[in-house]
Amino acid sequence: MDKSLITRLGDELYDALVARQTLVPLTQRHPEITIEDAYQIQQQMIARRLAAGERVVGKKIGVTSKVVMDMLDVRQPDFGWLLDGMVYNEGQSIPADSLIQPRAEGEIAFLLKKDLTGPGVTASDVLAATEGVMACFEIVDSRIQDWKIRIQDTVADNASCGVLVLGDRMVDPRKVDLATCGMVLEKNGEIVGTGSGAAALGHPCNAMAWLANTLGRLGISLKAGDIVLSGSLAALIPVKAGDNLRVTIGGIGGCSVRFN
Repeated sequence: MDKSLITRLGDELYDALVARQTLVPLTQRHPEITIEDAYQIQQQMIARRLAAGERVVGKKIGVTSKVVMDMLDVRQPDFGWLLDGMVYNEGQSIPADSLIQPRAEGEIAFLLKKDLTGPGVTASDVLAATEGVMACFEIVDSRIQDWKIRIQDTVADNASCGVLVLGDRMVDPRKVDLATCGMVLEKNGEIVGTGSGAAALGHPCNAMAWLANTLGRLGISLKAGDIVLSGSLAALIPVKAGDNLRVTIGGIGGCSVRFN
């Protein structure tokens, strides 16, 4: 794809983010777009956010569970960048009108204490490099009209990342079974989703290793101090103003968020 078109599409996505508006799917307008093109568009969108004063605090892994693959009809994982302007803490309120068409995901967040550089990173390497894990929400949001996305659309749109909410408790990942730990997601007091760590590519550390190795092929490392969201453990839950959500993950803890 022509470099000028990549730049223009990245700028369109950034402008849509700022204006809280949606775009006709990129793949509808440009059927020739490849995943490699989409990651270059993503880089342009992120470059605009960095130029506006934000800074990188980590990465997110998307489309790791079968239920999300089925919901979005996307068949492979992807990744995006986490910026400091996306981060909310336990119990904080999120202005609903700061997002476009948000959906909530319950996830396990990793905080790294060592760099991880692929290729060749294993799940064991991930455990050794992790300071701790936390329950978290990723509030995904799409700048693509009506969530009508193919893999290229979501990749270009920074893996449909909106904001994230981190729980206030961090635990040693070696002291919990990350594959079998159960997750319960509640919305306004009603259970709306359940899952386990195994939903993320069989084990959250597998998802983390996939990310480190994928980034490694691009010449990018995961860094000590990075926050990494390892993927949704259940279906995406639509949210709106007035909603209160809580996710609880066995052996790890909980995280709450409300939308005003």
